Amino acid sequence: MAKYYTRACNFYYGKLAYLLIKKKRALPLCGNKRIAFDNLEIFSRNKKKIKSRLIHFKKIGKLKSKEKTKVKKDLKKIISKRKNFIFNLDFSCPSIMGILNMTPDSFSDGGKYNKGKKSYNHIAKMIEDGASIIDIGGESTRPGSKTINQNIEWMRLKNVLKKFKKNHKKTSLSIDTRKSEIMLKSIEYGADLINDVSGFNFDKEALDKIKKYRIAKVLHHMQGTPNTMQLNPKYENVLLDIYDFFENNIQNKFKDKKIILDPGIGFGKTLKHNLTLISNISLFHSLGFPILIGTSRKRFINQISGLYDSNERIGGTLASVLFLLSQGVQIFRVHNVREVKQGILVFEKILKDK
Repeated sequence: MAKYYTRACNFYYGKLAYLLIKKKRALPLCGNKRIAFDNLEIFSRNKKKIKSRLIHFKKIGKLKSKEKTKVKKDLKKIISKRKNFIFNLDFSCPSIMGILNMTPDSFSDGGKYNKGKKSYNHIAKMIEDGASIIDIGGESTRPGSKTINQNIEWMRLKNVLKKFKKNHKKTSLSIDTRKSEIMLKSIEYGADLINDVSGFNFDKEALDKIKKYRIAKVLHHMQGTPNTMQLNPKYENVLLDIYDFFENNIQNKFKDKKIILDPGIGFGKTLKHNLTLISNISLFHSLGFPILIGTSRKRFINQISGLYDSNERIGGTLASVLFLLSQGVQIFRVHNVREVKQGILVFEKILKDK
């Protein structure tokens, strides 16, 4: 029996988007009238056989019964406005999540901001540069990294978390951890979001332990573990497999639906997998939740552009962010907040005046 998937495509922006929506010739993406679309790519999957075709949204009525029912259901989610369930965050506008690694061994900036005043100053700088969320982690999950003891992880985090909400009351706090005890302690210090790269699969008790707090969570995809994820990752179809992963978890594991989706660029993916996910990211709008993407300084940029150090991948980072912005992605997890914020402002101004 075939399963169907729906991806919004053929986008319009700014004044043109607003005009086409008003004339009912296009539809708003996630309730945002600054981005419109008028075509849908419909995938059908029957065992290992996958087909896709493009249709205009006004031709949905001509589809066969089961396909039409699924596409209509998907379309309702694609056009619906996302609920704002994180403190001081508006999903109708792009948000920047600044990265603070309290680790000595993260792939890009390990050891650079992980002590005392350096960490506090870096948080303040990222907020000043335009970050709406700060994502703080005490354990490296770079390819090949190994799990550390939770006591070591907490020792790295506790001082900076203790001061965060006292100094930055209007900024959302995200915790990058796979361990339930770290999650619980972070919630006590005012965490607004739990960002678990394992998709809450590393610590099987995590969701139950934090359930009563009804805190927002990132549903992140990763194949394998950080230590093994880049050892020849394979999928039947990376785009549809990750959609199925999200759908299964939404239906069976996450009860309160305060979910942000992250397909996990670089977490158990080859270059081809990463590019497929980025170029087709709008498929995930049909699940009805905000999307977060972390392409910042990732290895795929090096694989495309040449042998550059991770700190020299700002251009590739910004290129990917702006493309993803054009596809309606809501949150961007980045190291270089100022450059990305500037790029978004200019890009949006160009599209608005188009």
